[in-house]
Amino acid sequence: MLNIKNGSNAALFAGTIAVLLTATSVQAAPIDAAKSNVTATGKQLGVPVTGKFKKITGDVVFNSAQLAQSKARIDIDVGSYDMGMADYNQNIIGADWFNAAKFPKSSFVSTGIKAAGANSYTVSGQFTLKGRVQAVSFPVTVKTEGANQIFDGVLTVKRNAFGVGSGDWADTSLVADDVAIKFHIAVPVKK
Repeated sequence: MLNIKNGSNAALFAGTIAVLLTATSVQAAPIDAAKSNVTATGKQLGVPVTGKFKKITGDVVFNSAQLAQSKARIDIDVGSYDMGMADYNQNIIGADWFNAAKFPKSSFVSTGIKAAGANSYTVSGQFTLKGRVQAVSFPVTVKTEGANQIFDGVLTVKRNAFGVGSGDWADTSLVADDVAIKFHIAVPVKK
């Protein structure tokens, strides 16, 4: 039994606890929104249509040697979606599509990360859009650029599963059900 009243044992005990806390604590790094981007591409009458989300936030913890402790959370302001035309933008954030007034944020929260090859990983998690949550899994590549870790990938979702494009817009012959959410996330490397 450890006698922590003894001065040297107390110091050893405190030092051991400090080392364990340092070894197991994981600091999240906020994404660099200025160097990151998220786009969504769908097809209308077979023609690809892409828009960019202008406001994204989140944080990432990533260490290829400690994947069990790695995690990510990305929040997207759906009202910031920009298709390049003001009337389209107003339509897409309206009730039939994103309904940004009622559901201002979409989010992804990771639940697991597995190695899938050199600098390649499979990320699993929960994707939330319009109040609906779905388990998803998708490939991600990771590289270092300057002082940032870069995470690139594409998550493909079915828009109708989230109620995006309701009423006449639910018809997948007009607007395809598949939507590719492409992301390029930059996170400062922790030193």
